Amino acid sequence: MATQDFYALLGVPDSASPDDIKKAYRKLAKQHHPDANPNNPASAEKFKAISEANSVLSDPEKKAKYDQMRRLGAFGGFGARTSPSGGGRARRPGAQQPMDEGIDLGDFGSFGLGDIFSSIFGKGRRPEESGAAEPVEVSVAVPFRTAAVGGKVPMTLAMSDSCATCGGTGAEPGATMSTCDECKGRGTIAFGQGGFAVQRPCPACRGRGTTPSARCTACSGIGEQRTQKQILVTVPPATESGTRVRLKGQGPKTRAGGQAGDILVSFTVEPDAFFSRDGLNIHCKIPISLSQAMLGTTAQVNTVHGSKVKLKIPAGTQSGRKFRVKGQGLEKGGQKGDQLVTVQVKIPEKLTPEQTEAFKAFADSMKG
Repeated sequence: MATQDFYALLGVPDSASPDDIKKAYRKLAKQHHPDANPNNPASAEKFKAISEANSVLSDPEKKAKYDQMRRLGAFGGFGARTSPSGGGRARRPGAQQPMDEGIDLGDFGSFGLGDIFSSIFGKGRRPEESGAAEPVEVSVAVPFRTAAVGGKVPMTLAMSDSCATCGGTGAEPGATMSTCDECKGRGTIAFGQGGFAVQRPCPACRGRGTTPSARCTACSGIGEQRTQKQILVTVPPATESGTRVRLKGQGPKTRAGGQAGDILVSFTVEPDAFFSRDGLNIHCKIPISLSQAMLGTTAQVNTVHGSKVKLKIPAGTQSGRKFRVKGQGLEKGGQKGDQLVTVQVKIPEKLTPEQTEAFKAFADSMKG
């Protein structure tokens, strides 16, 4: 979860209308879409963050809950302790905190707001409690012909994973673990106003319930490290834009070093210069000369499968006529489409004197 204010991410005020939010999201999504910024992890992360912001702010129910959290100060500065008492200790679970005292959010910078949003938006238990990490959603561009017949495409995924040195515990190897004094081993601390209360990860133990005698030097006790993961994604035949596949156990692990999460891959099919698609049918256009259209010819036509087929074009063929090549379309669910070839007659822009005379003679012969 992003720690940044969702309104600030989209560059709109909190009074923005649904249309303003939609326009801002579309503008930023176009700018930072992975297809427009290949091999740019920063843009990929930005695209993910603005998509997350839009998913909340475009949903009236989620937006209302988010605005309530925001009014409580949840996005007004992470790591700040604003209680006038200056004691610097978080309140115990179940304690109520008056609005005029401010909200102590603790240190979220190292692991985000996933636990708070889980409480607000009903996403269930923390990954550490369920044993599995949240799935990661990514968009992958696929060449048209690979999407048509199936294949594999490479994907580079920037993600947080458990620290290889401490295994996600945040402890230096050999360090001893003890129950956290702040949360008494619960891993969460409650805060709220009136009847509204949520659980947040304990800032002292980072939601683990235990603290080490020495923090891991490799990850500074966070338990996570940013990694670049190379993955070959299998593209099913007849894939369309928006088709999704789940890569089981290929995502990041939980901070406790448990079960790895999944990756949800959404495919975006790139256009092709020669082929287009309508359901399971493949469409293409081929040019022929005026003489070929008048006298007839045989054309070699490429198929999406990489082969060529012979197409007999009869004499007198008109420009725009379609020919059907059976069985050369896409196959899915036991059904197979065809390839539809549209003929385009090319009219010469200039003629030689001899050609001009020949066409005049031909035109004269057609009179009457």
